[in-house]
Amino acid sequence: MSDPVTPLGNVKFLKVAEVATALRVSRMSVYRLIHAGEIDAVRFGRNFRVPEHAVNAYLKESFYRAG
Repeated sequence: MSDPVTPLGNVKFLKVAEVATALRVSRMSVYRLIHAGEIDAVRFGRNFRVPEHAVNAYLKESFYRAG
């Protein structure tokens, strides 16, 4: 089942520092995730912006059930 396409005007983009704060990791860890292709990002000049839905998808895929 395909996801509905969200118009770009409705996409909230987060700065790397905002993603790092949300995930409680360093900014370098977020850059590593981006460069490894584990989280989607868009490059604007020298800066990256991460769609909020990409952060949510990464977290959803990363859940691990202990036991």
